[in-house]
Amino acid sequence: MSTTRHLVNRQRRLATVAAAERTATPTAATTTAPEPAGPDTESESRSESEPAGEPEADEKEKAEETEKAPRSAGPLRVSLPAVLCVLTVLLGSFAAWSFTSAGSLRDEPGRQNTALTDISRTSEVKGQITEAVGAVFSYNYASPAKADTAVKTYLVGKAVQQHKDMLAEVRAQAPKQKLVLTTTVTESGVELLDGDRARLLIFADQSNTRTGKSQETTYAAAMFAVDAVRRGGSWRISAIDTFSR
Repeated sequence: MSTTRHLVNRQRRLATVAAAERTATPTAATTTAPEPAGPDTESESRSESEPAGEPEADEKEKAEETEKAPRSAGPLRVSLPAVLCVLTVLLGSFAAWSFTSAGSLRDEPGRQNTALTDISRTSEVKGQITEAVGAVFSYNYASPAKADTAVKTYLVGKAVQQHKDMLAEVRAQAPKQKLVLTTTVTESGVELLDGDRARLLIFADQSNTRTGKSQETTYAAAMFAVDAVRRGGSWRISAIDTFSR
């Protein structure tokens, strides 16, 4: 009897253990058996491990890169019109300056000089002033009226008084010493020719001869400038510059 009871208890224990093992086996399998990691699993793992704010940061970075891309070409498109505007202003300023400068140069007497371009008028004034200088700066004690006629014919303006002062001593000494003053123009140049005004540089030789008992002749060279004006179709000396000042 005891043996039979022991067998029955043993079977019960074995059955209980087996039932417990059957119950524990699926639980362990469920908790311990890892599932294969697929694409969805990895993406879910990464999404769970990444912070929630990073997708927004990526979008901001992409937006900034998108904004930076067109901005790199922006300055070139903007700077080209600006450069063109600056060049336009500079060229306009230069044109205005050139026009003003040209006008001022045209207004200067020296810029109206036609001595080198108007050959016929230049030759005319040289010939007539050469004759005038020889006449007014020559004096013969025997015919003072001839000198007076030359002054009235060839001199105008302040040149009349200038000539009188320059030849005052000759006129005073001429009757006593029987002086004959002769002036010959050796070279002349037209410095300025502007319409009816001219300025000439004169080179001349002068001889002063005493025809009294002791005849004597002295020679001298002279250089001076004269201003001339054209009146009544003839050129006359209007001022004499001896460069003495």
